[in-house]
Amino acid sequence: MKLEVIATNLTDAILAEQGGADRIELVTGMLEGGLTPGPGVIREAVSRLNIPVHVMVRPHSQSFVYDKHDLCTMKEDIAYIQACGAAGIVVGALTGDGQVDTAALEFLLQGTEGLNVTFHRAFDEIEDQLSALEVLSGYPQVNRILTSGGPLPAPKSAPQIKRLVEASRGTGITILAGYGLSVPVLQEFIGETGVQEVHFGSALRKDGDNLKPVEPSRVQAAKEIIRAFA
Repeated sequence: MKLEVIATNLTDAILAEQGGADRIELVTGMLEGGLTPGPGVIREAVSRLNIPVHVMVRPHSQSFVYDKHDLCTMKEDIAYIQACGAAGIVVGALTGDGQVDTAALEFLLQGTEGLNVTFHRAFDEIEDQLSALEVLSGYPQVNRILTSGGPLPAPKSAPQIKRLVEASRGTGITILAGYGLSVPVLQEFIGETGVQEVHFGSALRKDGDNLKPVEPSRVQAAKEIIRAFA
C-alpha cells in the first residue's frame, strides 16, 4: 500500500515526508485542482526529499482540452522535470467530446523514458472509464490513474473504483484513488475497493484546509491505517 500526499511548496513536502508519506504529488494552485509548480520548488523538492516526487504538468485550469501552444509548454515542463531527476509526472489530456486525447498524450510521452506517468483526474470527466482504462493501458509509460471513480468524491464511488481496480489487473496500471478521502473512512474504503494506493490533499492539512500546511500527525494517522493492509 502506498500513500501519496499533495504538496504545494517545499515545507509541505518535507512535512509530508516526516509524517510517513510514500510519495509526493507536487503542485501549485491546489484550489484550481493542481497546476504545474515553479522550477525552484521542483528542483528543491527533488533534491531534498528521500521519497519519490511526482510533478503536476497542467498549464492552466480552463479545461483538460489543450491546443498546440499548451502542449508545447507542457513538453518543455516535462523536459525540465525530467532533468531535475523527479520520479514522475502527473498529466492528462481530453478531446472536446470527453475522451482520452491520444494524439496529445503521444506527443507528451515522447522522451519520458525513466519517468512514472500518472494520468490525472481528467479521467473523471470521461463517461466510459473502463474503455478509457483500456486505451491508457496501450501506453507502457502510463502506469497509474488518479481517480475518484467519476465526478463524486471517492468514498461515494467505491463500487466504480472497485471495478476499475479489477479491470486494471494485468494491464501495468495502478489505480490511485483520491479526492474526498479522509482518515476516518480510509480503512473501510480500502477494504471495499481493493485499491493499493491512495491520494490525499486537504484531509491531511491543518483544519482540513487546502490553504493550510500539511500536518505530519495526520499523515501518520493515514499511514498507520495503510500499514494494516500491507
